[in-house]
Amino acid sequence: MINKIYKRIHNKYSTLFKFIFFLRHLFGIFFVSLILFLSIPHLFDYKKKDVIIKKTLLESYGLRLDKYGSIKYNSFPKPRLKILDANLIIEKKDTLQINVTNLILYPKLLSIYNSKNFKINKIILDKNKILLKDSDFKILINYISNLKGKLAFKNLDLKIDRKDKVLINLEKINFTNYGYHKNVATGDFLKKKFKITINDNYNEINFKLLKTGINADINFNEKKESSSISGIFKSKLLNSNLKFDFIYDDKKLEIYNSYFRSRYLSFNNESVINHYPFFNINSIFNIDNINIDILKEINLNKILNSKDFIRKINTKNKINFKSKKFSNNLIDDLNLNINLAYGTLFYAKELSIAKNFFTCKGEINLLIEYPILYFDCLITSNDKKKFLKIFSIKYKVKNELLVLNFKGNINILNNKINFKKIKMNRDYESSKEDLKYFKELAENIFFEKNFIDVFNLEKIRKFISEIS
Repeated sequence: MINKIYKRIHNKYSTLFKFIFFLRHLFGIFFVSLILFLSIPHLFDYKKKDVIIKKTLLESYGLRLDKYGSIKYNSFPKPRLKILDANLIIEKKDTLQINVTNLILYPKLLSIYNSKNFKINKIILDKNKILLKDSDFKILINYISNLKGKLAFKNLDLKIDRKDKVLINLEKINFTNYGYHKNVATGDFLKKKFKITINDNYNEINFKLLKTGINADINFNEKKESSSISGIFKSKLLNSNLKFDFIYDDKKLEIYNSYFRSRYLSFNNESVINHYPFFNINSIFNIDNINIDILKEINLNKILNSKDFIRKINTKNKINFKSKKFSNNLIDDLNLNINLAYGTLFYAKELSIAKNFFTCKGEINLLIEYPILYFDCLITSNDKKKFLKIFSIKYKVKNELLVLNFKGNINILNNKINFKKIKMNRDYESSKEDLKYFKELAENIFFEKNFIDVFNLEKIRKFISEIS
């Protein structure tokens, strides 16, 4: 019975079985041929073909292969050439070099055997380092944005410096200009993970410092014939917002239409940051609102420990504040100039409170071990009674002129103060005993915790009450 069934199946489907067996041999031949096709290139000496590889890299990617260690061929999972310890130079920009541990080329399949028509599908730069001058960073960005071929960076360490000093250090960068993760860069900045997303036109960039609440967007304006770059910068930093327009060229960065908003501070500003031939900053800040409690967050020790950074800053700043009508601000107007050069900070301020005027000027060297703040201040009021009333201090005489001048210095780390002169109107100038008394009184009231307490309104009120 079984034999009859087998004969019927065999007679009916014999042609199909013969075709299947034929395919079996055909698949075997194809598989063996494919293995040979992919394996034979292992026998080639690619150093003898490096002229063709260099020419293709230059023509397709604008990269000049200057030096390399060796060239190896790998057939799986995809045929590729691995060039070890390669030194690449962007065409016509000899200052921009890329040191690559593994330069991986994915040639078109038939190009493996056709040296005269060698083509590359994509390249991957794995474990590479780029050290750029700040002026060359734009060259790298323009190169990537204008590139037609497929390119990927893996484990890229990018350093940008100025005058042999590192400005920005980005590590373990992964970036590709094709595929699902096209124009997305990830890596480490200050030991924090970041993610940068760029649109296809390279005119919109989103930056996120992951798990920190820091997020920024840059929208570039349409490029003009000039070498400058302009656009709009928006950032969200924790519970604060920053937005400004900018123009950047090889010499300076201009910031305008800027505003900053947070719970404690709101201001508009304009700044010009020059980085050639010398680095300096000129800024004007117009403060809309400020909560004086923000000063409590200042860590003087941390700031003063950054002496190398302070030494590099040259800046001129104007800070203006005008209180809005019907507000509860103590200060009506404030004009403050702060200039920092070679570690020495110079300041001059003018402020008014209910038509009473305060002026102060002085300086402090932030680079010495124990910085000393020198001050020369003047308070003028046409009505001493109204002036003292601001601090809830009673005084009987009306319309009495007040002119108070005091000079001295404060050791901001040791919380010590010295008065050199205190003079009020024409009828009083402090003696040595008075100066010693005022010194002890000020130190006991203001320096209970740290130097920042000199801005504490309650302590100012207590000090004035003691000396009035």
